[in-house]
Amino acid sequence: MAAPRDEPAARPVVEHRSIHHGKVFDVVADRVDLGGPAPVLREYTAHPGAVAVVVLDDEDRVLLLSQYRHPVRHVLWEPPAGLLDVAGEPEVEAARRELAEEADLVAGRWWRLASFFTSAGGSDEHITVFLARELTPVPDGSRFRREDEEAGMVPVWVPLDEAVAGALDGSLQSPTAVVGVLAAAAAKARGWSTLVPVG
Repeated sequence: MAAPRDEPAARPVVEHRSIHHGKVFDVVADRVDLGGPAPVLREYTAHPGAVAVVVLDDEDRVLLLSQYRHPVRHVLWEPPAGLLDVAGEPEVEAARRELAEEADLVAGRWWRLASFFTSAGGSDEHITVFLARELTPVPDGSRFRREDEEAGMVPVWVPLDEAVAGALDGSLQSPTAVVGVLAAAAAKARGWSTLVPVG
């Protein structure tokens, strides 16, 4: 038997309505025909999607940024990340933008590392994680002015093995950090041969 593979399989939506329109995401309700005697109601957050960037330097240290996340009342250590909130912007370009805005860095080489749904039972949010290397700083005059939670972000460079240990022991709980560092470690263990260059 072939290895399992997730695949698109949309079911007919017989009714769609908005419950709440928010700043970042909406809450919506769909009545979905799953083939049973009556449509079922599914409420979820409709999200624009996001990207994250696992940044590795020449010593295989990963860049993590501290950011306060109010819904969980935690300061989490995360890779640079951001919303797909520019119409028509390719994911890798959004990742480049977020790396410059949040970490003041430009990367010379890019690969797609992983992708995942953050909470498939309650949200359509999808995140693509990229790996970035060959780093140079953003020129001083071009740096982005960070605001709100981003203004207080603290960057740290953590050896990839230590970040993996943090993901496994629960010290790191951000989904982009956990997925990103574990995917990077798996790719490294395979000699980076599984990665596809992008951009």
